[in-house]
Amino acid sequence: MAELLSDGEIDTALAGLPGWQRAGDSLVRTVESPSFPEAVELVRKVAEAAEAANHHPDIDIRWRKVTYTLSTHSAGGLTQLDLDLAAQIDSLAG
Repeated sequence: MAELLSDGEIDTALAGLPGWQRAGDSLVRTVESPSFPEAVELVRKVAEAAEAANHHPDIDIRWRKVTYTLSTHSAGGLTQLDLDLAAQIDSLAG
């Protein structure tokens, strides 16, 4: 099982993840795409990255806005897996 991060580790990591916010035991970011098909394409790319990492975000699609919520449920909070996937989502979102 992945090890939970301390509040300090999370705060430090968030400084390098613009657009992400902490919401309790989760990290949350909303990405707005130019069109609905582009938003869905980003979700597809994130799904591939998540599947490869065996770490899956909660995804909420609202027209061109997609909200990603990350948490390691099996650990009961935030782990390095969440930070890594957040960075991948940032890279994919450009």
